Amino acid sequence: MLPKYFIIGAVNAALAIILGAFGAHGLEDKLSEHYLDVFETGVKYHMYSALGLMLIALLDKMIGGSRKVLIGGRLILAGTIIFSGSLYILSLTGFSKLGIITPIGGVAMIAGWVFVIVGAAKQASK
Repeated sequence: MLPKYFIIGAVNAALAIILGAFGAHGLEDKLSEHYLDVFETGVKYHMYSALGLMLIALLDKMIGGSRKVLIGGRLILAGTIIFSGSLYILSLTGFSKLGIITPIGGVAMIAGWVFVIVGAAKQASK
C-alpha cells in the first residue's frame, strides 16, 4: 500500500493546492461569495484527505499491512472524489441537484476513517 497510496495522496495534495489557487485567483470575480465558499470547502477537505492518505500509507507500512486500513484508504479516496468533486462542479455550474451526492462522499470518508481506526487498533492489540 505504501508507495501507491502515498503517491496518490501526494498527487491529490498537489491538485488541492492547484485548485485552491485557481479558486482564489481565477474565480474570485466569476463566482458569488457563496459559491467561492463552496469551492473552498471542497479544497479544504480535498487537502485533508490527501494528507490523510499519505499518513495512512505510512501507518500501513508501520503496522505491517492491514486489509482494513487498505479498505479505509480506498473509501477515503472515493469519498474525496465524490465529496470535493461534487462541490467543485456545484460551485462552477450552480447545478444544485448535485449537492444530493455530496453527503455520500462525506459518509464514505467517515467510513474510511472508521476502517483505519479498526485496522490500527486490531494491529495494536496483537
